Amino acid sequence: MTAKDSRTMTNATSIGLGLLIVAGLTVDATMYDWSGSLFLARKLADLIEWLAFWR
Repeated sequence: MTAKDSRTMTNATSIGLGLLIVAGLTVDATMYDWSGSLFLARKLADLIEWLAFWR
């Protein structure tokens, strides 16, 4: 197997990953009232602020 074969993202892989993300967001919206997504958004904002400090 070459490096090209093992490191490429095929259409099936990208569609599967997209569906997995949409399913996770749907579950978060319907069952948990966006609390998981809000938590991740806040942590991402903290990370960006922390990285900007080191710049």
